[in-house]
Amino acid sequence: MSIVHVLAIITTKPSQRAAVLEIFYANVPAVLAENGCIAYEATIDTPNAGTKQAAPGPDTFVVIEKWASLEALDAHAEAAHMKAYSGKTADMLVERAIHILSPA
Repeated sequence: MSIVHVLAIITTKPSQRAAVLEIFYANVPAVLAENGCIAYEATIDTPNAGTKQAAPGPDTFVVIEKWASLEALDAHAEAAHMKAYSGKTADMLVERAIHILSPA
C-alpha cells in the first residue's frame, strides 16, 4: 500500500492540553525512530489567523502524521511506547478522532 497520512484530533479535558503535549513530546523520538515513520508533529491553532480558520480551541491539538504504509501505521499503534503514552494520557482526554487518509 502507498503512503498514508493521519490527522489525529485530540481534545483534552479543560486546561490539560499542555500536560498532554508534554507527554506527547517526550514520546516523539521513539515514534520518529519507528520503521516507516516519515512525519509526526503536534499542531495547535495559529493565533490571530482571523475568521478564515475553524479554530479547534484551547483544549484541542492535531497530530499530523505521515507513514510509509498502512502496515507501518498499524505497527505504530501496537508499539509499547504508544500503549504507554495512551495509558498516561487516557484520563486527561475527552475525545480522540483519527482520520487515516490516502493521496487522492
